[in-house]
Amino acid sequence: MGAGLELCRRFYDDVVRQAIDLPHSAALLGRGSEVLGYDDEMSTDHNCEARALVFVPEGVDLHLQVPQTFEGRTALVEVHTIRRYFLDQLTFDPDAELTIRDWLTFPESILLQMTTGGVFHDDLGLQAVRDRLAYYPDDVWRYLMITAWWRVHPEMNLVGRSGYVGDELGSAVIGSQLVWNLMRLCFLLERQYAPYSKWFGTAFSRLSCGPSIGPLLRTVLQTSSWQEREEALGAAYRAVGELHNRLGITEPVELGVEHLVGRPFKVVWGDFIGALWDGIRDPEVRQVAERWPVGGIDEIRNLLWKARDRRQAVDSL
Repeated sequence: MGAGLELCRRFYDDVVRQAIDLPHSAALLGRGSEVLGYDDEMSTDHNCEARALVFVPEGVDLHLQVPQTFEGRTALVEVHTIRRYFLDQLTFDPDAELTIRDWLTFPESILLQMTTGGVFHDDLGLQAVRDRLAYYPDDVWRYLMITAWWRVHPEMNLVGRSGYVGDELGSAVIGSQLVWNLMRLCFLLERQYAPYSKWFGTAFSRLSCGPSIGPLLRTVLQTSSWQEREEALGAAYRAVGELHNRLGITEPVELGVEHLVGRPFKVVWGDFIGALWDGIRDPEVRQVAERWPVGGIDEIRNLLWKARDRRQAVDSL
């Protein structure tokens, strides 16, 4: 448990809990490095209070009298109902059934914020809602892996193609995009929600595959020629593909080297997309996948930044 989360737990146990005399739930969720367990000394310079989210039954108006500071930090208590909180954060009603359209329009970083942190007390079923959001249903997960592999394959040969005409900067940019997509695949393979960009690399390093695949990806970013970049990407792709095969998600996929359309640029490739597609049973997921393997809402998150805008995406699917 991170220092910030432990501070918030002590604040609830020592102060907040003593001031509440009705059934409630309490937790630390939402934005903040302490929620994700990444807080450090720099985290204390802003938005790092001793805080607790208190959830009360519908129709209850709770006013708490608590000190303004705790252990030298600003103290803050937010009061919500469970239903209103998740409606505000995800436009998700916990009383409703989760649909495929919900899953594909929940921002992944927000799902992480809702399912990490900690629950300090739970009379009202907060943890049950978190458990429902703990990770993607199997067919949605497979679809998202298809979209991630799809973003890798068509781009692999472009590292060489751009470098071939002397565009080393363009080749490096494409290489960095491929590194991001391979990292994204690793999160999916390990069934872990990925955080937003500030903590993306930190969280990747804590995946079980991070220590072995991370150095291969750093090599891609450190190369100075497209030929070296192509070789390094091939090694990284092979490592991610072998991870897929070791996890037994599909039948083993054979990895080989291709020269697309007869050109001299080497691409390591395996038909992960076909293998994953064969495992999708939900007809609604298959229908979405057949349109175009775009992926989740994070691919267009800058267009739909506010939680309420998620409804536009739901209605368009």
